[in-house]
Amino acid sequence: MKRSIPTSYLVFGFLALLWGMTFLFNKIAGGVVSPMQIVMVRVVIGFLPVLAFALSRKVLRWEHVRYIHHFVVMSLMAATVYYFAFAKGISLLPTSSAGMLSGAIPLFSFVGAAIFLRSEPVNFRSITGLLIGFGGVIVIARPWDANIANNDLTGVLYIAFGSACVGLSFVYARKFLSPLGISPIALCTYQLGLSSLTAMVIGDFDGLEMIFTDWKAAGSLFIGLGLFGTGIAFMCFYYLVENLGAVKTASVTYIPPVIGLLTGALILGETVHLFDLIAMAAIITGVVVMQSGQPRKADRNSTHSRPPELRPATNR
Repeated sequence: MKRSIPTSYLVFGFLALLWGMTFLFNKIAGGVVSPMQIVMVRVVIGFLPVLAFALSRKVLRWEHVRYIHHFVVMSLMAATVYYFAFAKGISLLPTSSAGMLSGAIPLFSFVGAAIFLRSEPVNFRSITGLLIGFGGVIVIARPWDANIANNDLTGVLYIAFGSACVGLSFVYARKFLSPLGISPIALCTYQLGLSSLTAMVIGDFDGLEMIFTDWKAAGSLFIGLGLFGTGIAFMCFYYLVENLGAVKTASVTYIPPVIGLLTGALILGETVHLFDLIAMAAIITGVVVMQSGQPRKADRNSTHSRPPELRPATNR
């Protein structure tokens, strides 16, 4: 009798696919609407299922209002600015390149924790992993190549900035939000809710209706990025942390860069060079080496003991 695959691992694969496909969805939607409009629709549509989930769990509290300044910072770093930087970068870069660059997020998180928290062990292995990973980023950018267009370099900077924002948001959450003992589901709801308000205020509605003239773009934005890539992805993440634990769930972040590369090459027909493959391998290897240099901590399943750096503000 064959043993069936546990539901948790099916959800794991589904979440990796969702996050990996967001690069493709961003590219398709970006052909019709602006990056800021992508952010606006994405966070609003993603907020609705998360809000319903939080209400069903009864984790939202009026007394949490006193921490609204922290929620505002997180909404900017881990949602509004992060999503905008990625949407803008993807509009300038091949999907494959943007996907590979996103693998640098843990590198920025490590640097931020080492500087601001002093809680990450800075040893030979972690430094080696960090240098290997950022070496991969430099290979993708190739600033020494005169044939690299200005748009490509600008796109790399946008993706790097977005990666830095979400990476540092993990550090901010650990320092200021983790001690509060607020449910991660509630934090996610506040974050996306405030991001939705911000995007609605500063967003540009002019021409947004054009998204409905292209069913692929509309489906990518509303269903791919909003409903699945943000809302459902968040809930899958919390399910995994509860059933697999934080350490195993964290490994899901290694897969989206590979999916971004494959979708760009196989679906959009983008050319993938040997340098790109070397760069992606360097980034992933750097992250693995860097994290292997950190001591293992107890991987509890309790909601309030989860490492805040694993909260998916990061939904790609």
